Amino acid sequence: MKELVLIRHAKSDWGNEGLRDIDRHLNERGYDDAYLLSKWYLKHQTLPELVVSSTATRAIATALIFVRGINLEMDHFIIDERIYESSVHTLLKVIKEQDDSLSSLMLVGHNPSITDLCNHLAGDLYFDNVPTCGIISFQVDVDRWPDLAPGNCKNSYHHYPRNFRNKN
Repeated sequence: MKELVLIRHAKSDWGNEGLRDIDRHLNERGYDDAYLLSKWYLKHQTLPELVVSSTATRAIATALIFVRGINLEMDHFIIDERIYESSVHTLLKVIKEQDDSLSSLMLVGHNPSITDLCNHLAGDLYFDNVPTCGIISFQVDVDRWPDLAPGNCKNSYHHYPRNFRNKN
């Protein structure tokens, strides 16, 4: 059994129109949400063995807040350029290429591909839109990542920042 945790990057700042999309950073709410959800994750979930992030500044910032917030060593964090502006097919390829010795993987990416991947894997559960800093976990009934498929995934939980605000 493996666990796949998908996170959409936290809320980004649109204030500087001159920035390229890949360079947009988090806004204040994005930072707050990432810290809030990483604290929840540390308290309630098993640590991932690897965190894989998009190359976008906002995704890296979100991933690093989680890595530091859950006290994960930096050698358990990598950046993969294929996640930025990816498709479900590409995200599946990134996941399926991971070492089979890993039992838990966290991937930090973007919409629409995060929502599309969740819907691809979730069976009869439908995600209209995974909001920023949303966390979706799947228990995957496989021994090897290449065997990941919709038929062997079960949604464990899905949490969004709005569910935790003002509930410290």
